[in-house]
Amino acid sequence: MNVKEKKRDGFTSRWGFNLACIGSAVGMGNLWRFPVMVSSFAGITFLLPYFLFVILIGSTGIIEEFALGRLASAGPVGAFSYATGKRGKPKIGRALGVIPVLGSLALAIGYTCVMGWIFKYAFMAITGQLSGFGTDMGQIAGTFEATASHMGNNMWIVIAIVVSLIIMIMGVAGGIEKANKFMMPVLFFLLIGLGIYIGFQPNASEGYKYIFTLDPNLLARPKLWIFAFGQAFFSLSIAGNGSVIYGSYLPKDEDLPNSAKNVAFFDTLAALIAAFVIIPAMAVGGAELSQGGPGLMFIYLVNVFNQMVGGRIIMIIFYMAILFAGVSSIINLYEAPVAFLEEEFHFTRAKASAVINIFGMIIAIFIQAIVGEWMDAVSIYVAPLGALLAGIMFFWVLDETTALAEVNRGRSKALGSYFMPLGKYVYCLLALVALIAGAILGGIG
Repeated sequence: MNVKEKKRDGFTSRWGFNLACIGSAVGMGNLWRFPVMVSSFAGITFLLPYFLFVILIGSTGIIEEFALGRLASAGPVGAFSYATGKRGKPKIGRALGVIPVLGSLALAIGYTCVMGWIFKYAFMAITGQLSGFGTDMGQIAGTFEATASHMGNNMWIVIAIVVSLIIMIMGVAGGIEKANKFMMPVLFFLLIGLGIYIGFQPNASEGYKYIFTLDPNLLARPKLWIFAFGQAFFSLSIAGNGSVIYGSYLPKDEDLPNSAKNVAFFDTLAALIAAFVIIPAMAVGGAELSQGGPGLMFIYLVNVFNQMVGGRIIMIIFYMAILFAGVSSIINLYEAPVAFLEEEFHFTRAKASAVINIFGMIIAIFIQAIVGEWMDAVSIYVAPLGALLAGIMFFWVLDETTALAEVNRGRSKALGSYFMPLGKYVYCLLALVALIAGAILGGIG
């Protein structure tokens, strides 16, 4: 059966689609990696190039992936096949389309381990176990080391997968859209509330001073620009999979550039709010502001919250916000491989969701001790390659008339003549740079 003849599930409202896409982009990259980048590269010094790259990607890559998916009414495999089919080579596109699907699955598996951590820590925050640690860093660090060890968190990984599976079995409209309509507004509400509370704590001003630091000399360093692009690239969930598959569920009258603008804006807003929560919180607790990685969220911030008045409540709110961000991301990452089984092997939605989620759960249980290396490998090689391939398919393989017609479908005013050259010569080149630089520098996502 041709995938375009098959009746597809889809989003029922523009608001639901935008929230689902925002949910896919707002994840761990925003909530622990972005604050670390802001502090490591002197606040505004990092933000200036970061904002520039967000605008570039939002006005090219996100639009392109949405359009490619909607044009083919398919995920990466069908969309790439559609593009190369226009050149008489559909099998090439079909083979290349498997790369971002596998990348999405690999990222989802790594995220499943992290989601297990988050579910456990949200539970321990609610029950008061984390508050009971006080400022005993040996106990705090030891708990996380045990959690992230081999077979150290099996039960919570299973719980994370059960939540993901339930949402995904309910479908795009009934599960993913409804879940994000609830989770995303609550996430922003919780983060803003945390930011306001922490702003009134002693020494929070030191965190704000750090954020608003500007070092003109640092702007001349290529490493800053590479890391800023890498952060924007992965934060916006551009990897040739999630945005393509979500685009395939869109009605033809959806304004894609406007949707891309909303995704870029709210993703960046979430990252900024997270920075204005975490960096001042670290300053309140007297912690080293450049601490990053898993230790920031599961070790150092636990110590910081336990020093605050009302820290237990703040800790509960924080981990619930992280929980919503993580769930919205993981269902997006599992969606591309689920859709692949539906489209290519005609699995039912329930069967495809069960097969992919259970497979992901099994692998996640066995990689718990190496999840950091796992995520680095995927983010360095597979995800940038998938994004580059999607960009090539849309900007180079498809003819310009077809590509522009799809982008402008549903718009009252066509995009300017800048769009295709900007995507073809700037975005695709930078995607290639992200792939090469990531491999050289050991990961920039």
